[in-house]
Amino acid sequence: MPDQVQQPVDPNENPYGYLGMAKNPDGSITRLAQLPGTPASSDPSNPFHLSKDLDINQSKGTWARIFVPREAFDSSPAKKLPLIIYLHGGGFILCSVNSSIFDALYTPIVTEVPAVVVSVEYRLAPEHRLPAAYEDCFEALHWIKKSKDEWLEKYADFSKAFLMGTSAGGNIAYHVGLHAAACVDDLGPLQIKGLILHQPFFGGIERTESELRLAKNMVIPLTVCDLMWDLSLPIGVDRDHEYCNPTAEIKSGQFDQVKALGWKVLVTGCDGDPLVDRQIELWKKLEENGVSVTGKFDEGGFHGYEIGYPDEAKELVLRIKELVKSATTS
Repeated sequence: MPDQVQQPVDPNENPYGYLGMAKNPDGSITRLAQLPGTPASSDPSNPFHLSKDLDINQSKGTWARIFVPREAFDSSPAKKLPLIIYLHGGGFILCSVNSSIFDALYTPIVTEVPAVVVSVEYRLAPEHRLPAAYEDCFEALHWIKKSKDEWLEKYADFSKAFLMGTSAGGNIAYHVGLHAAACVDDLGPLQIKGLILHQPFFGGIERTESELRLAKNMVIPLTVCDLMWDLSLPIGVDRDHEYCNPTAEIKSGQFDQVKALGWKVLVTGCDGDPLVDRQIELWKKLEENGVSVTGKFDEGGFHGYEIGYPDEAKELVLRIKELVKSATTS
């Protein structure tokens, strides 16, 4: 009997299957597929960077991968580099620090900014619903500030730190950033200088124009977005909760500390992403409230289009480099 050709799953008809998971009768999920992973490598022959994994909180299963550019090991005396704390995407329910799709971002950020990158492994929903990911990533900031790791002590400039996240990671970077700004004295010697929100994942009850226009988009259609929120938000809340829709209610003075600290913020997106109107709305709200924010929104593209495509990542890396330079020289 000839092998059957597996047909692609239509995300609009079967969002669980599209995400490589199955829904169980009790409402839990079973992950049926695992994304390819890349191991850490401290091979000195690697021309780009060296990396290693360290536990953050073993009881929670959280950890971090540290990347240092290869050339840093050859400099004498050692030159300290900006520190970028990276939070991966995956709709809060998928992916890992070691997912190979993120290699196209790690390598150019580490080598071309250049920077030390700490990528944080946080707990996933629905097993651990929000705010678990926020708590894990905030805990990671305290872990970094207290770390005695040789690479961080020798090569990372804690006074030039940035929070960066892609998609759901961009959402986490935003919320963790606001929390960090409110208790900045507790994080010393770690000094955050800015936020890089790369195609951040936000939503809401009322559909935006871009969501309606791209409702059946085959990368991240609304059925998939809605499922991700259903699985990750606290039980009993809707998509206008602040975790999902940060512009639904802007509290008085919400961004005062971000302004007082002089943080630089970058929000990126593209008009091929159903979420782009949400991203533009956040950029405008930040700007209206006096935050030093830059919005960069490209024509075409799709959600996460720089991930896995090194050529597409070049422009993003240039923007990150510009923000880092601006935030650390002004």
